[in-house]
Amino acid sequence: MDKGELVPDALVIDLIRERLGQPDAQSGWILDGFPRTVVQAQFLDDLLLEISQGYDLAVNFDVPDDVLVERLLGRGRNDDTEDVIRRRLEVYHEQTSPLIDFYRARQKLVNVDGNVSMEEVTIELKQVIKKG
Repeated sequence: MDKGELVPDALVIDLIRERLGQPDAQSGWILDGFPRTVVQAQFLDDLLLEISQGYDLAVNFDVPDDVLVERLLGRGRNDDTEDVIRRRLEVYHEQTSPLIDFYRARQKLVNVDGNVSMEEVTIELKQVIKKG
């Protein structure tokens, strides 16, 4: 993870299975940062079918890479070097961005412009969730 790589699927999948099985998740949930690969998304679809749950939508925050690099460098975290951030973006484009087509094909994708102020993103996200 410190190198900008993703956590192994098996670990994440076990955590999601356990979490969605808990009583407080039965009335609804929001997953942040999962799924990150098409394999994980397919697992999630299978798991939700198995536990008789569904999902309303998948939100994609659309932000240009250069803006993301600038924002992450501004956080001041030790693991946020430009090289690590750029590697995270490479991993994103290779492994995560295919999810856009995955959820678009299922008519579940909603894009939110993340290249605006935090307040504007919050307003748009709240509107998306209300419609979802």
